[in-house]
Amino acid sequence: MATTFQRARNEEQRAQRRKAILDTAAAMLTEMPVAQVSLNELSRRVGLAKSNVLRYFESREAVLLELLDAACQELVEHLRTTLPEALDAAAPVTGRADRIAAVIASALAERPVLCDLIGAQAAVLERNVSPQVAAEYKRSAIAGAMAMAELVRTHLPELGEHDALRFTGGMIMVTGAVWTHAHPSAAMLAAYEADPALAAMRLDFPSTLRQTLEVLLSGLLARAAG
Repeated sequence: MATTFQRARNEEQRAQRRKAILDTAAAMLTEMPVAQVSLNELSRRVGLAKSNVLRYFESREAVLLELLDAACQELVEHLRTTLPEALDAAAPVTGRADRIAAVIASALAERPVLCDLIGAQAAVLERNVSPQVAAEYKRSAIAGAMAMAELVRTHLPELGEHDALRFTGGMIMVTGAVWTHAHPSAAMLAAYEADPALAAMRLDFPSTLRQTLEVLLSGLLARAAG
């Protein structure tokens, strides 16, 4: 149910409006994909005129970028706990690398909203924002990537700092690509149903992501060793 707000008169009230907008958009993403989240529906649900929503966020994409940033930070914090529990520090480097890939792939598979946002990031979310919002998002994204890289290196010190960052960047790009291909259109699903031979092209998100991250890590480790 939409909530009707009075005009925000101080910084605390403005912060409450921003949180309400973000919380409402986050709730919408549990019901529908990123592509279906509209500014009109967000405004209706939050109980503000669209012009008032735009006082707090310059566009729908700016709202979603902030949610993406928060979700990425939550993922890093989750992995700070789950990686140490899942890894044997005395295991061979290949075993640790494969286990890291598996844990990360599993964590991402458990976060479909995050994966959908990652899939839309470059092609959609970064297209309708000002240079100021873009720069703010990228600064935070870089900090998050560095935190993820350092976390991976904690458990895989054989990977250099530069290669750990390369892995993190590759992980983000691969996640978006695999998520998109693993969730085909209705027409493509119908084609798979009609011709089982075509269904071999359909990707399973968790296993494909895990296998791709394993290959990425093993390649980077081989280059580092060479």
